[in-house]
Amino acid sequence: MATWFITGASSGFGLGLARDLLARGDRVAATVRNPQALAALKAQHGQALWVGTLDVTDSAAVSRVIGEAFEHLGRIDVVVSNAAYGLFGAGEEVSDAQIRRQIDTNLIGAMQVIRAALPHLRAQGGGRILQLSSEGGQIAYPNFGVYHASKWGIEGFVEAVAQEVAPFGIQMTLIEPGPTATGFASGLDLADALPAYAATPSGAIRRALLGENAGEFPIDGDVAKMVAAIIACADSAEPPRRLLLGSSAYTRVHAALTARLAELEAHRAITCAMDVDR
Repeated sequence: MATWFITGASSGFGLGLARDLLARGDRVAATVRNPQALAALKAQHGQALWVGTLDVTDSAAVSRVIGEAFEHLGRIDVVVSNAAYGLFGAGEEVSDAQIRRQIDTNLIGAMQVIRAALPHLRAQGGGRILQLSSEGGQIAYPNFGVYHASKWGIEGFVEAVAQEVAPFGIQMTLIEPGPTATGFASGLDLADALPAYAATPSGAIRRALLGENAGEFPIDGDVAKMVAAIIACADSAEPPRRLLLGSSAYTRVHAALTARLAELEAHRAITCAMDVDR
């Protein structure tokens, strides 16, 4: 039996993880902004489920709630930083307030969850952190620029911190799902469209997701399969640094990385000629 801490557990992957983990006999500390969202699950599983109220944009609350969870449960084996949402709009369309809220939640909030968990994990001699990212942590779509900034940012943070904490027996994995029916699209924060972008890739993806062509953007990921894969990843003796989920995500990320490597090699002569002459 393992003990898990999960942020953003009211829906999507967070709720799926909580349900499956409790069903197999694990203990779960789940945080939500509205504790009533987990009332039925709490009634079903009782003391196996600890529920905390948390908005990850409140850094002081993040530290306090994570401390309370460790104190109550004694040991937490896996910390899942999951709380996030999507902001949709071209870079010129999104407002300052929308940008700030997206970064505060997806990037700073996730960083603070990791930072608050580390002292407890060090004290107990190790543990695992799973950071929910996205295929959008390695590729980018029009109209998701700020969302991508948050995901590329948290991936860089995890890459660095994973090296820092490995000596303490703490392992970190980035979970990168492709498009999946988690309710992500229905929870998007939408920027007002500018007519100037109607005939651009920005306008095309807006129509594919929200307009007359809605439904053309493929949402092919299976939530239940991905939840099972995430749990298996945490259970494995040697979890990967990144776990990409979904065949279409594999195709897109593989193509992006291949193109990036080809571009790197194409400019190798220029790159390597920039050293100081000796």
